Amino acid sequence: MIWRALYSLLWWLLTPLVRYYLKKRARKSPAYLDHWDERFGKAFYPQQQGGIWVHAVSVGETRAAMPLIRALRQRWPDAPLLITQMTPTGRACAEALYGREAEIRYLPYDYPQAVRAFMAAYRPRFGVLMETELWPNLIAAAHDSQTPLFLVNARLSEKSRRGYRRVAALIRPAMAQLTAIAAQTPADAERLADIGGRDIEVCGNTKYDFDPPAEQAVLGAGFKARIGPRPVLVCASTREGEENLILQAWREMTERPLLVLVPRHPERFSAVAALARSCGLVVQCRSDELAVAPETDVWLGDSMGEMFAYYHAADLVFIGGSLMPLGGQNLIEPASIGRPVLIGPSSYNFADACSKALAGGAALQVDSGTDLVVKVNELLADPERMSAMSAAGLRFSQEHRGASQRIVQLIAGRLGN
Repeated sequence: MIWRALYSLLWWLLTPLVRYYLKKRARKSPAYLDHWDERFGKAFYPQQQGGIWVHAVSVGETRAAMPLIRALRQRWPDAPLLITQMTPTGRACAEALYGREAEIRYLPYDYPQAVRAFMAAYRPRFGVLMETELWPNLIAAAHDSQTPLFLVNARLSEKSRRGYRRVAALIRPAMAQLTAIAAQTPADAERLADIGGRDIEVCGNTKYDFDPPAEQAVLGAGFKARIGPRPVLVCASTREGEENLILQAWREMTERPLLVLVPRHPERFSAVAALARSCGLVVQCRSDELAVAPETDVWLGDSMGEMFAYYHAADLVFIGGSLMPLGGQNLIEPASIGRPVLIGPSSYNFADACSKALAGGAALQVDSGTDLVVKVNELLADPERMSAMSAAGLRFSQEHRGASQRIVQLIAGRLGN
């Protein structure tokens, strides 16, 4: 208890910095000021109580939750649905995906009274935390209110394990209060157990269960029509620093495919467009709704919720967050529709999936922006290899499905229903 009391005190002391952070982020993304009170445990107006509560911190987790939410709804069709996030982009994604069937809210920061107020307001039947959301006060509030709480699709890198072990006196009691844990891989299960996790089952990764919305294929076909016959490389969910590495290499090419850049954070759209222009490249934006001109070098994907449409328009996909030491993003999605995938050297966020995709021939690793350009040229000149990677991607994504149903079986078993 003493460690959690100190942790709670630290939250109180950091409150001015938390508020400053939100206001600073709001300069580029005004949505950070929306629903302000929810973040601090106020302004709860529950539409219904006693529902299924799913917490998915941002966009990636929200999309990963889609097949699980579908399976939960099938198992408990009459239960209300509450979905919480921590970021504006995650909330916008949830509104787009579930706005008609769920109540969408921010999860409050981990102040003791805030999370207790949240639990008292919504009184969920049970809660589901996606991936690695370990908030000691939230977990304690769920335990005190006798709300079963599950950590699912759970992953833990070796780096994160070392970090949590440094605060073992705080984390181990929280892990022990979780009802059960559904780990992605045996290695994740071992690391989660090492920091205090109990009742852990390996259920796989729900990202394999994702079915692309049919309307995204239609939109992607429209994108391809606007682009024309040129080959297309989509660089998806790129992060700050990566675009410069890619663009510097891209401008050295004599015959360029169309480079479609889709930054991960919308507040950076303008900065990335300016960066591309500063490299002497001709830039257009998706938002201009115009056909892509033959002389355009870079088409900026300045839209939200359309990533699968960009994938459908692509010949090749590079996964962002992997050229920099940021752990990479989800390569399963483009592979699931047969797009050959390239990834950089940093892939710890999706280590198991990347390892399987590389071993199965669905993905290819690059070590720099220059190497990315070299391998793109090699692949575009080798249609047979492209076709083999496409088939391998479809096979890879199909072989590992089923995690969502296994997680639902785990939850139902622990609830006794």
